[in-house]
Amino acid sequence: MRLKTNAAAVVALLGTLQTSIACAAEHEVSILDYKYSPAVVEIRAGDTVIWVNHEKRTSHSVLFEASGEESERFFPGEKWSRTFPQAGRFEYRCGPHPEMKGAVVVGE
Repeated sequence: MRLKTNAAAVVALLGTLQTSIACAAEHEVSILDYKYSPAVVEIRAGDTVIWVNHEKRTSHSVLFEASGEESERFFPGEKWSRTFPQAGRFEYRCGPHPEMKGAVVVGE
């Protein structure tokens, strides 16, 4: 009898994990002509944003000034990603090009 109870708990837990994994999404932000596009991306908690450098010769980074977190510079054809586990507004800019600005808005 105890084995059935544990098996049911495992099945319920797996279902919850699959639902959480299935709900997470990836969102792309393109970098081209010294701009992030889209400049503001709205996502849900648990989603991942992937920044892709489409420039011809310039490297960029993603710098979150509020936390001080900055990606390494990534070059044309390279990408960098970050998962956002909680709600909030996360403004960022390019480290070497401070005129480039964007934001990730994370809903619940």
